Amino acid sequence: MLTGKQKRYLRSLAHNTDPTFQIGKGGINENMVNQIDETLEKRELIKIHVLQNNFDDKNELATTLSEATNCEIVQVIGSMIVLYRESQENKEITLP
Repeated sequence: MLTGKQKRYLRSLAHNTDPTFQIGKGGINENMVNQIDETLEKRELIKIHVLQNNFDDKNELATTLSEATNCEIVQVIGSMIVLYRESQENKEITLP
């Protein structure tokens, strides 16, 4: 579980990065979950943009992804979801 200080730090890192994935009207599928899982292992911190044609609840989408990929939800703000998972092999982010 991330502390408030760690979440603030991760938010500041995510601020200047572009979204890696987009969730459209099709929602979340197994292929997307696998790709997000692989990307989390490579990058640790990713940003996901929920498009306007997706009418699902953003918090529910974030929770679904976090459970499917075993990662932490850093932030859900507007149409952006920020996820973090410590990498096993490519650890680059050191949490405060």
